[in-house]
Amino acid sequence: MVLLIGAALMLWQLGDTGLVDETPPLFAASARAMAETGDWLTPRVNGLPRYDKPPLIYWLMGLGYLMPGQASWDPLGTWAARLPSALSVLAVMTLLCVTLLRWPQRQLDRGGSSGQGTARALGRVLRSPVVTAPLAYALSPLVLLWGRLAVSDALFSGLVSATVLLAWRHLVGGGSVLPIWLLLGFAVLAKGPVALVLFALILSLFAWSQRQFRAYWGRLRPWPGLLITAIVALPWYALELAVEGKPYWDSFFGYHNLQRFTSVVNHHLQPWWFFGPVLVIASFPFTPLLLVGLHRALALKPWRRWRQSGLLDPVPLDRSLARLAAIWVLVILAFFTLAATKLPSYWLPATPAAALLIALALDPDRQDRARRPTLLATALLAALLAGIFWASPVWVPLIQATELPNLAPRLLASPILTTAAICFSLIAVLAAVLARRAPLDWQRGPDGGLVLLQLPMVAFALTAVQPGWVLGDQVRGLPVRQMAAEVRLRIRPGESLAMVGILKPSLHFYSRQVVLYEGIKPEGLVNLADRLSREQRRGQRPSSASSQPTVLVVIDRDTAGLPHWQQLAPEGLASAGPYRLWRLDRRKLEHRAAALLAAGVPVEWERPRPERY
Repeated sequence: MVLLIGAALMLWQLGDTGLVDETPPLFAASARAMAETGDWLTPRVNGLPRYDKPPLIYWLMGLGYLMPGQASWDPLGTWAARLPSALSVLAVMTLLCVTLLRWPQRQLDRGGSSGQGTARALGRVLRSPVVTAPLAYALSPLVLLWGRLAVSDALFSGLVSATVLLAWRHLVGGGSVLPIWLLLGFAVLAKGPVALVLFALILSLFAWSQRQFRAYWGRLRPWPGLLITAIVALPWYALELAVEGKPYWDSFFGYHNLQRFTSVVNHHLQPWWFFGPVLVIASFPFTPLLLVGLHRALALKPWRRWRQSGLLDPVPLDRSLARLAAIWVLVILAFFTLAATKLPSYWLPATPAAALLIALALDPDRQDRARRPTLLATALLAALLAGIFWASPVWVPLIQATELPNLAPRLLASPILTTAAICFSLIAVLAAVLARRAPLDWQRGPDGGLVLLQLPMVAFALTAVQPGWVLGDQVRGLPVRQMAAEVRLRIRPGESLAMVGILKPSLHFYSRQVVLYEGIKPEGLVNLADRLSREQRRGQRPSSASSQPTVLVVIDRDTAGLPHWQQLAPEGLASAGPYRLWRLDRRKLEHRAAALLAAGVPVEWERPRPERY
């Protein structure tokens, strides 16, 4: 059941929509370039090296692009690019399921050996955390989104989560430590040394809370383990540093690791409390269960007792999964709150732990005073969201964006919002009903309330989220793909391609051309004229206006209406959505650039930009 629902959530229609701008096309283009060129060392996109992430995600995507006939059965190139993320989610769901099946944290086996007893035991399992924890993970709004995106976040989250869960399983049940340290090496190859930091913090604080720091780490054998991790991860880093040198060191270690933690990069400035709302949204509408589970798993002692015997009492190791999950969540919360650069995707490594806390929050093995208020709070949250969806005719028409033409009328004409409203209304009603009735007796199995609330969430994901994804692609992504098709049809030998205003890396992916990207300001025009004459990258050579008299430009209608783009007499070749395809005379472009330069507009494209593409 778990894998069936997981496959429906993650794999259904996985390749039916195009790449979502702006980051996924950069990953996909780099992976496809590796597969086509055979250069599996340095990721490259749009003629430039891409140093922001280690290669594991590119390697896995690239294997998809190497499959026979890939271009025919995956014409949008998204199945190959998204599959590693989707499989990462399914792997974590499976690991949560088998871990709780072996160590259920509650007694499940009170049935007999007869057929009736077996059926009753199966029913208890289906209503237990064995099922509800994997579903709580997969139904997190963050997982529903990033589990179907062609980026490295789901893969990294899955690998870090697997190392933590396998370490706990080893502490409880023994066995080899080799898989733990192998997967940690792959996690370092997925996103960098942050994997080591998170793993060490989570396991160290868990061992400290159990007053078994030396014993637990001794059983995990960290020094041989770190050697295994190094053998897996270090060869690529050493080769990349030897080949690419200082630019790679400065970009990956300096900018994408150290600088992201110590200062704000790429305008991702957020307040210190940013991950508080993210914690709420990432578990919606089951956030009250998460908070109750977090409180119970920690069970902090009063100050007077803490001074005498410590903040936390140890718990039996085979029943300590909730304790581990609580510390896991708090480590992610604290670590990324301290980071200067904050993104919602940074919360992904905490989602499996949050799912465990949600599933283990209400204990049917005892009289649970928190059960009713927690379910009522869940009902209120679901009702709030249902009300927002029911009121969609009021707020949807307010959506106005150049790159989302006709979204509002198409959204209102579809059943997506009504379906979403029905699903959350059903959750609200079920949660309110469950809050009023007495919990099931433990002899009859665990309280089945949570799985009953999760099934409408599954319906919401399949009937609202995924159709909404398709609609968004038709409105936002299809026009870019149409522009790319026009470019491939009309581009002349040696002619350059540029995109100004709204910048979409998917134009590069689908056109298979080097694209010179420039922004909306007058500097963009000046930069473009200068780059055509002087910039060189793989697939792009400098040229003069006499040797290459024209340039293709994809421009959105708002940018096209700005004064500095007027009176250039472009040849209009095609249009799609908000985008126009122009062929510009380079002499006219250079004349306008010279006028802007004389007016004080600078040429700035050569200034270092770590995230250039």
